[in-house]
Amino acid sequence: MNLLKYIILSVLFITLTACKVTYSLTGADTGDAKSFQVNFFQNNADLIEPGLDIDFTNALQDLIVNQTSLNLSSSGADLIFEGEITEYRIAPMTATAQNTAAQNRLTISVNVRYFNTLDEEKDFEKRFSFFFDYPANAQLTGSTRDEAFEEIFERLTQDIFNASLANW
Repeated sequence: MNLLKYIILSVLFITLTACKVTYSLTGADTGDAKSFQVNFFQNNADLIEPGLDIDFTNALQDLIVNQTSLNLSSSGADLIFEGEITEYRIAPMTATAQNTAAQNRLTISVNVRYFNTLDEEKDFEKRFSFFFDYPANAQLTGSTRDEAFEEIFERLTQDIFNASLANW
């Protein structure tokens, strides 16, 4: 009986260690990659929000650091993320009976180029966009702005992560 357990455990161990694909606890497929870099996302939107570019770049770096075992690098990385912020727009969404805006929507879009230097078939260029609705009588400053950026960045960075590293 002990011999059977030993054989089963050995087969299981060999099977698991023979896999070439490396997965993290989040389901990320990093393959043989050891490092990543996130180049600065320049803000090319018509409406410029100061600091948005730095905040977004940092949010994407933080997500990848937290969800993979990859090392952050400033150059020569196995996986490279780059792009630009292409849209920062505030628009009225719903109206009141007095024909005034009841709700505004902030939309942020980014264009992302992803390069996998170990597997060029996984490279892509893609646009990602998300929004945040807030009351029209509120200004997009302070805690409202912080909440909007947090929600939008969370969604955008997770969508970028899923498109590049999650092969579900």
